[in-house]
Order: sequence, then C-alpha cells, then structure tokens
Amino acid sequence: MNIAIVSVHVLPADIPAIARELSSSHRVTVYTRRNSPDRKPRVKVATGVTIEYVDAGPAENLPENALMPHIAAFSAQLRQRWSKERPDVVHAHSWTGGLAAVAGADGMDIPIVQTFHQLGSSRIRPGGGQEQAARARLERAIGRRADAVIASCVSEGEELIRLGVPRKHIAVVPHGVDTERFRRQGPSLARAERPRLVHVGHITQGGGAHTAIRALEGIPGAELLIAGGPVAGAPDTESDLERLRLLAKECGVEDRVTLLGHVPHNAIAKLVRSADVVLSLPVAAPNGKVALEAMACGVPVVASAVGAHMDSVVDGVTGLLVRPTDPGAIARRTRLLLGDLTRRTALGFAGADRAGSRYSMERISRELVRVYDTVTGRAELVEAEAEEAEAA
Repeated sequence: MNIAIVSVHVLPADIPAIARELSSSHRVTVYTRRNSPDRKPRVKVATGVTIEYVDAGPAENLPENALMPHIAAFSAQLRQRWSKERPDVVHAHSWTGGLAAVAGADGMDIPIVQTFHQLGSSRIRPGGGQEQAARARLERAIGRRADAVIASCVSEGEELIRLGVPRKHIAVVPHGVDTERFRRQGPSLARAERPRLVHVGHITQGGGAHTAIRALEGIPGAELLIAGGPVAGAPDTESDLERLRLLAKECGVEDRVTLLGHVPHNAIAKLVRSADVVLSLPVAAPNGKVALEAMACGVPVVASAVGAHMDSVVDGVTGLLVRPTDPGAIARRTRLLLGDLTRRTALGFAGADRAGSRYSMERISRELVRVYDTVTGRAELVEAEAEEAEAA
C-alpha cells in the first residue's frame, strides 16, 4: 500500500518508528507542518519512509489551538500532491490532522483512518469555554466522517461511541513502545544510594507531578526526579515549575525533589533505568506512554488507574494501579514496593515481557495494517484469495 500519515501539529514520538515498521511491506509518506526555516521540504528517514514538511503558516512552533487559520493552506498542499500520486489510505493524527486530511482528500475517494490521541471532549468541564466546545464539535464531525477511528484503549473506544462514532468503525490499537530504545539493558543516569522515584509527564495540574510531590512526604528517604514541561525558556514553563517548587517546600520535601524540566525523548530511557520505581499519575492517560516505556525498561511502575493504564498495567503483576487523587495511598504502596526488592524485580521482568510481546512497534504496525486493509477493501480480497486457495 501507499500510506499517507498526516500530523499537522507535531509528530508523536512513535510515528517514525511505526512508519519504519510499515515500510517493510508498504510505502509511507508522513506529512507535517514545517515549523523551522532550516527544515528541508522532504527528508527520507528510511527505505520506504519519507517525511514531507508542508509550508502552512509561519515556519515556527505553534500551539495546536493556533493552527486553525493555517489548515486550509495545509489541506491545499495535500490535495495538490495527492492529485498527482493518490495514496491508498490516509491515517490522520489529532483533530488538526483530521481536518486537513478530510479537506485534502475531498472527492478523491481515499479512505481515512483517524487517531485523536486525546479527545478534547474529555476535557470539557463547566465553564470550559467556547474553544473547547468547538473542538468537540469538530472531533465529532471528523469521527463520523472517517472510515475507521483508532482508539488507543478500551475507555477511549467507549468515549468515541458517546461522541457518536459508529461502533463498527472503531478499532482499539494501543500506542506502541520502541523496544529497541526502551529495554532492560543500557546506560542509566548516575545516582546516589537513596531510593529513586522518577515521574515523567505534564507538570500542569492533573499531570501527576503535584500528586507525586505530595506522596513523597510519606516516603521517607526517597528522592523524586520530575521530568516534564515545555522546552526551557517557554513562558509557562517557569510558572509551572515555580508552583512545583512552592509545593515541595510546603510539603517539606524540597531537598528531595529535583525538577529536570523538559527532557528530550531520546534521553528518557537513560533516566527511567536509573529509577527504583517510575510514577505515572495523570488524571487522564490517553496513551499510557510513560508506563509502557518504564515497563519496557524493566522498572516497576506505579500508575494511575485511568485510561490506557487500565489496559497496559496488570495490577500486581506488571505494576501497581492507584487512584490518582490519593497521595497517601500512593505513598503507602510505593513505600512497600521500595522495601521489597524481590517484588520489584518480579514486576520489572513481567512488565518488560508484556511491553515486548503486546506493545512492540512490530505488533502495533500489524494491527494498523489490518485496519488499513479493512477500509481499503484489501481484507475482503485477502480473505477471498485464502478461501480459493483452501478450496483448491
């Protein structure tokens, strides 16, 4: 197949890895917005995989909610390119990618597969504002227009049904983990003797970092490293980091908390392998990436019992599930885990085995191809050929 992947805002970390897996049997072109004047228009990243940087708006990083004025220009570029070489299937990522793909493919009879990553409708709260409500309406329209919608976990599939996406159009395909980069063996950050906890994720309220600091108060002697936040220097970064510093001081644990700020994804494995326990405590976990990466590295994880964590973390077997709003309970379970090396080792081995067998990029790419085959009609063709071969 000739597969087009559309991600207007940024490329999720797993897209290049998935594209490389797909390229063993298919041709893949990834379309994303040019966000730097230094980027070449087209980059070949592997045999059969090309990234095309599309000019749409200023060549700089923009927040996703600022991309709407530039979607039409992006879509026009897609339409121009696809009219010359039509893809067999388009896989759009996030609501901005969905808008661009639907407009770019209009009238061309190209099947569209949609992944939202995190539905804006799940964030709407009383007083959430018109912007969030508008995004929810767009997501509903995209979800109903797409030939298939990928849910990363069972709970997201249920949310898509509530959004109005036909159940038969929903396929649950979890996010994968790069088991070449995230593995048990490999370098790790230097550390002292005291137990180390690592939390990776958003540093805004609800991301879990605040809960991790409150829990640390009940885990004497342990240190907590917090990785997360926009690239250093962004205005919101300092205010979010300052709130965490004040919270750590208020809880009396400031001498045991290290705020790392933004850590590049290619350095996360090294950080994770240095931990005794990885904490992933967001109130919403649409993809559960951090927990998966910790499991793949063989490090036990204490994760909030929400979203994708409910699918990937088997409580008591590959990690521990906790309520994300109960720092006291999190502290108790983490403290017990730190005091039991045998159990930590068992959880680490089981987590690595589950990550490698269920969430490898190879397996996830196969599941995506099955979805692509279904929307393009190739699945029926393969089935018919198999029946003919069996009859012969």
